[in-house]
Amino acid sequence: MKPVRTIEWIADHPDSPVPGHIRMVDQTLLPNELVYLETRELREVWTAIKTLQVRGAPAIGIAAAMGVATAVQDSRAADGRALAVEAGQAADYLATSRPTAVNLFWALDRMRTVAAHESGRDPETLKRLLAREAIRIWEEDIAMSRAIGMHGAALLKDGQTVLTHCNAGGLATAQYGTALAPIYVAQEQAKRIRVYVDETRPLLQGARLTAWELMQAGIETTLICDNMAAQVLKEGKINLVMVGADRIAANGDTANKIGTYGVAVLAHAHGIPFYVLAPSSTFDLTLASGGEIPIEERGADEITRGFGRQTAPVNVKVYSPAFDVTPARLITAIICEKGVLQPPFDQTLKQAVGGGERARDDRESKQH
Repeated sequence: MKPVRTIEWIADHPDSPVPGHIRMVDQTLLPNELVYLETRELREVWTAIKTLQVRGAPAIGIAAAMGVATAVQDSRAADGRALAVEAGQAADYLATSRPTAVNLFWALDRMRTVAAHESGRDPETLKRLLAREAIRIWEEDIAMSRAIGMHGAALLKDGQTVLTHCNAGGLATAQYGTALAPIYVAQEQAKRIRVYVDETRPLLQGARLTAWELMQAGIETTLICDNMAAQVLKEGKINLVMVGADRIAANGDTANKIGTYGVAVLAHAHGIPFYVLAPSSTFDLTLASGGEIPIEERGADEITRGFGRQTAPVNVKVYSPAFDVTPARLITAIICEKGVLQPPFDQTLKQAVGGGERARDDRESKQH
């Protein structure tokens, strides 16, 4: 069984991608309801990214690209140059939604590039080109996730058990996922793989999303609280850890959902391999190390009033970083669509992206 399709572009007519709209799973309602959000509105796309209706670095990038396409499809711009300006403004607006996942800025840069390079076209042609670029980003993500799954599945043996953190499955991407993709591919290969899922406080992406997704696919799944990981590792229940990533610096330091760093430390202490799985679009070679990765902070209510119930004293001080950074020294390998990258990551990451094109950019993603 394939994972649920998280996001897609629905064209109004089969012969052209525009006009059309975005269809995506509202992940804030899982696991109790599977509801699709359908929108043509730029502000609704921004809100969906900000409020985690769509989440996961690759899915955020896809949503942003499609958001640019929706923003201009009803434009009455007189020419392509005016439409390109509108597309750029839409991209700038979407870039303010979340700061950590580099895929957001990577996808928006691609849309800006198409708008700039094709601004000499008539507006209707440029609208179609922008929509097709967004769809291409979606198609590429499916292919990249599948490739990640194939490379990662080669590391999995029949009967093994994987620990994962947060959600890096089909819900975080266009379809297959990153950290969960090898598990789905291994299932296709008739390997029996079990998964322990960290609940992932404070928003419980592991409990609400990963456990639901794996069970939908028929994978044997065991849910644990975040603070049980050490005991589970100590008991020898885990063979390897697989997690996703929102941004990977040039030296291999990796930002992922808060709590990932702690899992990496525990895996290292127990001699358990710790793998990071992400598409190369997650690599940010403009950043020398993880210390330069911007870390999003979330509102206090996510901790003090989780899911609408007061669980802490009113007005207590709260610190709520949404991500942490795992040092490269704790990572066994980084698995992307190009293969399994071994340390030293400052060399293998650059080789994987063809010599570091991103490092020659104007560091726009860092500024955001």
